[in-house]
Amino acid sequence: MTSERTFIAIKPDGVQRSLVGEILRRFERKGFKLVALKQLIPNKNLAENHYGVHRDRPFFSGLVDFITSGPVVAMVWEGEGVISSSRKLIGGTKPLEAEPGTIRGDFAINIGRNVIHGSDSPETAQFEIGLWFDASEINEWKQADQIWRVED
Repeated sequence: MTSERTFIAIKPDGVQRSLVGEILRRFERKGFKLVALKQLIPNKNLAENHYGVHRDRPFFSGLVDFITSGPVVAMVWEGEGVISSSRKLIGGTKPLEAEPGTIRGDFAINIGRNVIHGSDSPETAQFEIGLWFDASEINEWKQADQIWRVED
């Protein structure tokens, strides 16, 4: 499997509940490399573009209102299988269906306040990374322990 990148965002409820450090820790302990990180309050245009696939759904305006209601921690993580693996770390969209031990299973309150967003495919990851980050904000670096890893 080759290294890939994914977009992860801690939503306003996760930031307000002081879950940023816990969420970062889970991704770091999994072995993924953080290559971009920033905190911002998204503007309406960014939010509408991010949730554009839901534009015709009745909950679209609620998504936009919520994601623009406070600070979001936007991140790009890199690693082998990071997209599918991070989806497992995050857990199901509906908190009642999210497994214990996942971020949503442990912390999400309801579907509208589910703490975190993660890209669901390579195409979505590429789109979301480009939407939230300029190329100059993504850092290319090598982990010091990479020389210890065995390549398959």
